[in-house]
Amino acid sequence: MLVKVYGSAVFGITATTITIEVDVTQGIKFLLVGLADSAVRESQQRIESALRLNGFKWPRYKIIINMAPADIRKEGSSYDLPMAAAILAASGQISPEKLEKFILMGELSLDGTLQPINGVLPIAIKARQEGFEGLILPQQNAREAAVVDKLKVYGAENLREVTSLLNGENTLQKTIVDTRSEFYAQINNNPLDFSDVKGQENVKRALEIAAAGSHNILMIGPPGSGKTMLAKRIPSILPPFTLKEALETTKIHSVAGKIGKNTSLMTCRPFRSPHHTISDVALVGGGKYPQPGEISLAHNGVLFLDELPEFKRSVLEVMRQPLEDRIITISRARFTVEYPSNFMLVASMNPCPCGYYNHPSKECVCAPGVVQKYLTKISGPLLDRIDIHLEVVPVPFKKLAGTETSETSETIRNRVIRSRKIQEERFAPYPGIYSNAQMSSKLIRKYVQLDETCNELIKNAMEKLGLSARAFDRVLKVTRTIADLEGINVIQPHHLSEAIHYRSLDRESWGG
Repeated sequence: MLVKVYGSAVFGITATTITIEVDVTQGIKFLLVGLADSAVRESQQRIESALRLNGFKWPRYKIIINMAPADIRKEGSSYDLPMAAAILAASGQISPEKLEKFILMGELSLDGTLQPINGVLPIAIKARQEGFEGLILPQQNAREAAVVDKLKVYGAENLREVTSLLNGENTLQKTIVDTRSEFYAQINNNPLDFSDVKGQENVKRALEIAAAGSHNILMIGPPGSGKTMLAKRIPSILPPFTLKEALETTKIHSVAGKIGKNTSLMTCRPFRSPHHTISDVALVGGGKYPQPGEISLAHNGVLFLDELPEFKRSVLEVMRQPLEDRIITISRARFTVEYPSNFMLVASMNPCPCGYYNHPSKECVCAPGVVQKYLTKISGPLLDRIDIHLEVVPVPFKKLAGTETSETSETIRNRVIRSRKIQEERFAPYPGIYSNAQMSSKLIRKYVQLDETCNELIKNAMEKLGLSARAFDRVLKVTRTIADLEGINVIQPHHLSEAIHYRSLDRESWGG
C-alpha cells in the first residue's frame, strides 16, 4: 500500500515542503531514497524501537521510502515522525485519511517520546501558504508554530498521542496563542536602564543619536569607564519591535535553534555579544549546511563587539559587505543561502594595549608607535563604515558617589521613537529604507541640504580631518538624525558641528 505524508525542509529562513512516499510490499528490505543524509538514514533503528515499545509492529515486508523532491538535501532527525506515521498507515495499523491534511515533524526517542526540532516557525508559515490544515509537532515547539494564525497546531509528547489523533480520537488539544496580546504585553520588558549609569551624559547623548538613526558606533576609552555597561543598555532605548520585525527575527533564531522551549515569539530586540576569539564562519554564518551567524542573529537588534582590536582582522573584514548591504549571502557549490543582517554595530575598545592613552590622570606606559600600531588593527574601510567615534572618559568619584538621578531609558526611548516616526514618513516612498543610516548618496543630497555656513564648516572639517567620501556621507547622515531629534527639518550649523565632533579617530590627537 502506498501512502504519502508531508514534512518540511528549511533552507536559510524559508521552508520547502517535502513529500514522503512509503510503499510496503512483498520482500524484506528497507530502502530509503531521496538524497537523505546519515541522520535521516539512521532513523530506521529509532522508528523500529519506537513502534515496538508503543504496541505497534514493524512490517515484515519490503519498505520503500522516497523523499521528494529528490534533488533537495534532507538532513537531521526531524523526519522520524512523518516516516513512522507513513509506515504505520501503509501497513494498515493506523488510518491514512488525515495524513494529507497535516505536516508532521519531530525526532523520535527509542521509547517513542518526541524531541524538539529547529526551524518550526518557517515551517508553519510555509504550511499556511500551501493550504495545509495544520501541523503535528513535539509539544515543546507547539507555541512557536501557533504564532501563525489560521493553522491548527497540535503538540504531542509521544508517538502514541500522534497515532490517536490520526485515528480520529480527540486526545490532543489545539495549541492556541494570542500572538498580539502576548507580544504587546512583553514588548517593554527590559531589566536594564540608563538611569543606573552615573555621569557619562555626553556618551548617553551619542548613544541616543545612534539609536535614533540606527547608526553604528565605536566607543574608545580606558578600562572601567563604563563602555560595556552603556552598550548593554542600548536595546532599552531602541524602538519596540513591530510584529513584522518580531516574526522575521524569530524565524532566524528558530532556524539556529536559539528559541527557548515553549516560547512563542521574540519580544525584545536581540543583543549579541560574541567573544573576540570568534571565527569568520561563526560571525557571518556558514558551515557545510549553512546556519545563521552572529550578524544574522543580531538582525533588527544590536551586535556588540567588545575590545574590537582583539578580534582577528579577517573576522572584522568580512563584516564590511553586510554593513553596507544589510544582507549576507552564503554560497556553496550547489546552492546559495541568504540571511538578513540589518543590525546596529556597537563596538568598544581601549585606546592602546595598556589602556591609558589620553587618560586624564593615569600615564600611558606603551612604547612609541605602539598606540598607532594598535589602532591600525582596525582597517580604514571598516572605520569609515562606523558613523560615530566617541571617546569615553572615566566617571569622577564625585559623580559616582552622588545621589543625582539620570534620565530613564523610557524618557530617552520616547525621543528616539519620535525621531524614527519622522524617518518612517520621510522614507515611506522608498521600500527597504527605514532609518537615516540606510540613506543612499542620492537620498543624502535630497534630505541633507546645507547652507553656505554649513558648507564652509564641512569643507574645513574634510581638509583638517582628511575624511573620505564615505566618512563625509556618514557625517551628513548623523547630522540629519540630530536635526530629527529636535524635530527640525532644516539643517543648522550646530547639528553639523555635533556630527563632526563624533569622529574622534579622525583627529590628529589620536594615535600619536
